[in-house]
Amino acid sequence: MATQAAVRADRQERLLVFTLAGIQFSHILDFMVMLPLAPFLVQALDIGTSQFALLVSVYTLAAAASGLLSATFADLFGRKGLLLTLFSLFALATLLCALAPNYPMLLLARGLAGVFGGVLSALLQATIGDVIPFERRGRASGTVMSATAVASVLGVPTSLVLATRLGWPWPFVMIAAIAVVFVLLAARHIPPLPRPPVAHGGRTGTPPWARMAAVLRERNHALAMLFMTLGAFSTFTVVPYLTLYLVGNVGLGVQQLPMVYALGGVASFFGAHTIGRLADRWGQVRTYRLVALLSIVPLLLQTHMAPMALGWVLLCSTLFFTLGSGRAIPAMAIAISAVQAPLRGTFMSLNSALQQLASGAAVLLAGLMVSQAPDGALSGYGSAGWLAVGLTGCTVFLAGKIRLHARPGTPPPPSNPIHCASGEPT
Repeated sequence: MATQAAVRADRQERLLVFTLAGIQFSHILDFMVMLPLAPFLVQALDIGTSQFALLVSVYTLAAAASGLLSATFADLFGRKGLLLTLFSLFALATLLCALAPNYPMLLLARGLAGVFGGVLSALLQATIGDVIPFERRGRASGTVMSATAVASVLGVPTSLVLATRLGWPWPFVMIAAIAVVFVLLAARHIPPLPRPPVAHGGRTGTPPWARMAAVLRERNHALAMLFMTLGAFSTFTVVPYLTLYLVGNVGLGVQQLPMVYALGGVASFFGAHTIGRLADRWGQVRTYRLVALLSIVPLLLQTHMAPMALGWVLLCSTLFFTLGSGRAIPAMAIAISAVQAPLRGTFMSLNSALQQLASGAAVLLAGLMVSQAPDGALSGYGSAGWLAVGLTGCTVFLAGKIRLHARPGTPPPPSNPIHCASGEPT
């Protein structure tokens, strides 16, 4: 009898993680399809490249703003109801993108998609922290985040096929339809999650800004957010200019780029599961440090690569994507475990907003470092790579300074450098 109950519980947990991964897939795919749609939108809406850039950036800016706003109420409502509401509104906003008759309406719809979609990752990770036991959080987080790799593999070719054959609105119709399916699955498989208990003996009527202050004034939370912010900054100093460098400096043809992203996405998908399991077995901090240090090698190769055979380029880019995205899995598990349940939603919302802002700032800073010659070659990309390496080193150091809580409600343990370095629950 006990065995049957355990089997049912394991099946329910798997269905829950699959549903959360589907939500992650939907809103990441919504963001990623914009880039390959550039030529279609420029022609159909009669807009310039700067106007298209605003279509992309308005999503990130709206997501950062909504992350800050949601931090004021994320822990005041039941997690399931809030997640279902925001995800349903995200599906509606995506459908509005498909129905937009002109550029201003599409810009508005993209902003709304960012408002509702930008908070979803934080809520998904907070839900994992609330429901999944500490010893399986790394694997669960890895499964959910592997949906990003699936979106990167499927998003570009699928959106191009739909846009070519049916028109640019149809990728958004597809994403909205997928989102509706996972709204229904979420309603069925996410367990009822009541509002988190009041933190630190506070009152139920604690003002939202007081909850944000409670998150920010704790040193452990500040370290965790700095750790995640520097990680996002290091990624976006390099990734946005990767395609231009491969074409202008390494000599790849535009027709070969889908192969780069397909192989990188597939490898990242399988690597995410492996790294998630390692985080559960070896400890979150120890796994992060190992993967982050290993990621430095392909990062430097990728940003200093000379023209070479396609096979070597694909090997390097695949390692770059796999280890670069893989280190985010134990990093997110560390962030989830750095905060207790009563403040987890507020913390994750603030953390998401800071990462969005860091990503935008990193793109702007790298833009000042990188320049493009008339023949298409980039200069300064190597300097951006070294900056990413330096920031990665900072995160390796900070990871060991963050205290992890094994269970929601467990009081923070006294600082112990041995336990912190291993990443095991104290």
